[in-house]
Amino acid sequence: MIGTLYIVPTPIGNLEDMTLRAIRILKGVDLVLCEDTSVTQKLFNHYDITTPTSVFFAQTKLKNIDKITGLLEEGKQIALVSDAGTPTISDPGVLLVDRVRSELPEVKVVALPGPSALTTALSVSGISSAQFVFLGFLPHKKGRETLFKEIAESKRTMVFYESVHRIEKTLESLSDCIIAPRQIVIARELTKVYEEVIFGTSKEVKSYFSKKKDKIRGEFVVIIEGKK
Repeated sequence: MIGTLYIVPTPIGNLEDMTLRAIRILKGVDLVLCEDTSVTQKLFNHYDITTPTSVFFAQTKLKNIDKITGLLEEGKQIALVSDAGTPTISDPGVLLVDRVRSELPEVKVVALPGPSALTTALSVSGISSAQFVFLGFLPHKKGRETLFKEIAESKRTMVFYESVHRIEKTLESLSDCIIAPRQIVIARELTKVYEEVIFGTSKEVKSYFSKKKDKIRGEFVVIIEGKK
């Protein structure tokens, strides 16, 4: 027998966003690979899931990958989850899928649809997503300014994730490089109690967070309208 690797999305905030299929798969597999077992356990407790778990990510480096591929060769059913959202999307889980695809082509890799901060933010932005470029998390230093220049000149919608520690600096950079009145949307704490979506020009959005420091919390999705 050859095993199966399931890519299972988990809620980005609201635990009720789990699909029935995701719950069934997580209850039925032999092992669940996690980013952080303590985070995954909260989800498991909510849905009475008792499947064994193992840490897959260790400071963005793969852990026990040879053991995992060995289990798949033995016919084990394994699920991959991240702390929140869809694994492998701006997520090191993609390295496992690449390894399985290249070394174990007979292993089935099955993706389940589900929560994603990217699509959730785009759906409420009012900005066209007919064509968009997803940049993941921007680099901390090298190449960062080059990306902002690319964003300023792009005719396509640009989307990226930003952390609480760098959002103010990012908004300052956007305010400096985007002169025309293009629409910018900042979505934070999506699906959670303090969910908020802010609309405006780069300067308006920057001003909003400058005046409301208490709003600089959580994870952010930044969407920039394409240049017209």
